[in-house]
Amino acid sequence: MTTSTPGHSPGLAPELTVAGRIATITLRRPDMANRLEPADLDTLRDCIRDVNGQRDVLVLRLAAEGRHFCAGFNIGSLDDGGAGARFEALANEVENARPVTIAAINGGVYGGGTDIALACDFRIGVDSTQMFVPAARLGLLFYRGGLERYVSRLGPNVAKRVLLAAGTFDAAGMRACGFLDTVVARDGLQAEVDRLSEDLAGMAPLALLGMKKHLNRIARGQFDADEFARDIAESDASADLREGALAWKEKRKPVFRGE
Repeated sequence: MTTSTPGHSPGLAPELTVAGRIATITLRRPDMANRLEPADLDTLRDCIRDVNGQRDVLVLRLAAEGRHFCAGFNIGSLDDGGAGARFEALANEVENARPVTIAAINGGVYGGGTDIALACDFRIGVDSTQMFVPAARLGLLFYRGGLERYVSRLGPNVAKRVLLAAGTFDAAGMRACGFLDTVVARDGLQAEVDRLSEDLAGMAPLALLGMKKHLNRIARGQFDADEFARDIAESDASADLREGALAWKEKRKPVFRGE
């Protein structure tokens, strides 16, 4: 399936496709380094909500056309009323997406685009990837959610190098500081993203999605013990847990149904 926004030129709006348990949102403004326009923020949030409502989808990939992943928000639209808050809401929605998320970083990632990637559960980048955040040079105080993600994911020292010093990181530096989980050659990006996607899609849904949700809450200091207990009880009583144990015993691949 495909989702687009009325009023955008064909082939420019972010596109959502779903194949079985794996969904992909693709940014399609390669001539502008896949920067995000105000209307794109709403489109992307709609795509995420669409995926959240599809129970069978376990993996959501964020990908991009061309040689850049995302240049963040269109600086020329900063005077668009509420644009900053809407961008923060989008990044938060990526972090809180029900499926496990993968950023397929095909090149440069800049500004708020770095936070969109950080909001994903996994980040795979090509060896030509680089990033920088010019907020301090532009007089822009980065929004709270982004600051929190930088500190919780990468630590305050790296956050200061990126946000205060506006440092440029190459792929090796991004891997060393923990921004990238994996670095691959450009021609190997899709294969690595597919490999991880298929591995994740084969996991037990209640366990996979439950752990994703609670890991993120622990990282934010928002652990809900009562909800965790309910999720543990549901998982412990599931047919999937019995299937997993039986498949292990029989030395075969389990077939999970999310129930």
